[in-house]
Amino acid sequence: MKIGIIGSGNIGGNLGKHWAKAGHEVLFSSRHPDQLQDIAREAGNNAKAVSLNEAWEAKADVYLLATPFKAIDELSEVYAGEYSDRVIIDATNPYPERDGEMAQEVRDSNRNASEYTAMKFNTARTAKAFNTIYADHLKDRAFRDTDKLAIPFAAQDEKSKQVTQQLIEDIGFDSVYVGALKDSKNMDPDQSLYGKSVTRKELEAML
Repeated sequence: MKIGIIGSGNIGGNLGKHWAKAGHEVLFSSRHPDQLQDIAREAGNNAKAVSLNEAWEAKADVYLLATPFKAIDELSEVYAGEYSDRVIIDATNPYPERDGEMAQEVRDSNRNASEYTAMKFNTARTAKAFNTIYADHLKDRAFRDTDKLAIPFAAQDEKSKQVTQQLIEDIGFDSVYVGALKDSKNMDPDQSLYGKSVTRKELEAML
């Protein structure tokens, strides 16, 4: 698959390197792509650094959103013509202390964070994953054959479910389907699955 990484920090950077290692074509993107040359080089021949515009124009199969939550509004508006029918994996989290009033409003509303993202990227197929795991564990515990960590995920439809499950398992984690986006509240900050690095059996017990 061709995967556009929107936000190439700890989560996006590590996932991009893992997916490149697993054989996917990875586009690390930033407003300053020259700052991503090192990470693209580390990721190997399957990866390159591009601008945000180039990433969206590449019509990737999948986009990983790993930006601050406050960027969702602008990204969804500016690139509205580019992501129709694409799978978007939302790894963002609303932190009011960083993201401001809009994040607090989402946390106070009757919709969860992934539903907000899906509403904004309304022509895409949205899934939620990778927002509950610590970046260090994502980096260091990939590609294990035993004692695998489980990644909970939710998805809007069958295609986003299948793609997200594959991308979790391709890099050596166990996937645990939580349900539709409306069922992903327990993945949000301060909820039961947030910040938990556990096995499939332990995660399923939490559900």
